[in-house]
Amino acid sequence: MDIPTRFEEIRDRMERAMARAGRAGQAGQNCSGVTLVAVTKTRSMDEMARAVGAGVTDVGENKVQEAEAKKPELHASARWHFVGHLQKNKAKKAVELFDVIHTVDSAAIGQRIDRLAAGEDKVQPVLVQVDLAGEETKDGLPEEELLPTLEKLSECSNLRVDGLMVLPPYFDDTEEVRPYFQRLRKLSEDGQERGLVGSELSMGMSHDFEVAIEEGATIIRVGTALFGPRAQKVLGTEQVV
Repeated sequence: MDIPTRFEEIRDRMERAMARAGRAGQAGQNCSGVTLVAVTKTRSMDEMARAVGAGVTDVGENKVQEAEAKKPELHASARWHFVGHLQKNKAKKAVELFDVIHTVDSAAIGQRIDRLAAGEDKVQPVLVQVDLAGEETKDGLPEEELLPTLEKLSECSNLRVDGLMVLPPYFDDTEEVRPYFQRLRKLSEDGQERGLVGSELSMGMSHDFEVAIEEGATIIRVGTALFGPRAQKVLGTEQVV
C-alpha cells in the first residue's frame, strides 16, 4: 500500500472515530477537528514529499539535528512539530526550527524556551508532556507537578502553552490505554478552568489513535500507519521492523 492510500485510510478511520465520539468537524483540519502529525523520524525526503503531496500538512521529528537537515530540503509548506525529548543544549535550535514543541517537561525547560523565543522575537507554542505511568524509559512531568508548573509557565511572555501531551504505555489491547487518555483530558479541563493551558491534546499514535480521538485528542502522531514498517540495518544487513 502506498503513502497516499494509507493517508486516505487513516483519514477515514479518524472520521469514523470522531463520529463514534459525536465530535463535529472534519479530520485533518486544525481547531475544528483532529490534526494528523506525520512522524518522519528516519524517513527519507522522498517519503516525506509523497506524504505532503498526499495532503499531510504537519510533520513531526524526534531529533533536532534531523529536522535541521531535512527542513531546507522539503520544498513544500508544512508545520513542523518537535515530538522527542528536548535537551537544554538543543533548545535554541528547536525554537528556530519548530512551529510547535510537544515535550516541555519542566518549568526550567519552558522558561529557557521562553527566553530563547524572546531572542527570536516570536511566541513559541508548546505542549506540556505529562507522565501518567511512571515508566523509566519515558519522559514527562509527574502528574502532581503539572499545575504548579503551568502556573510558573503562565508568567512567560514568549511561551504559549497550547495544551498537553502524553506518551502512555503500549498495550496490544488498545482499550487498556483509554484510561490514560481520559486522565489527560481531565487534567486539561482542570488546567483550562484555571486559565493555565489551551485545549490541545496531543495523544494517540499509529496503534491507538482511534481510541485517543474518541477520548478527545486534537493532535495524533502517526508514523508507521502512514509510512509502513521502518527499515533498520542490523549487523550490516537491512531488516524491516
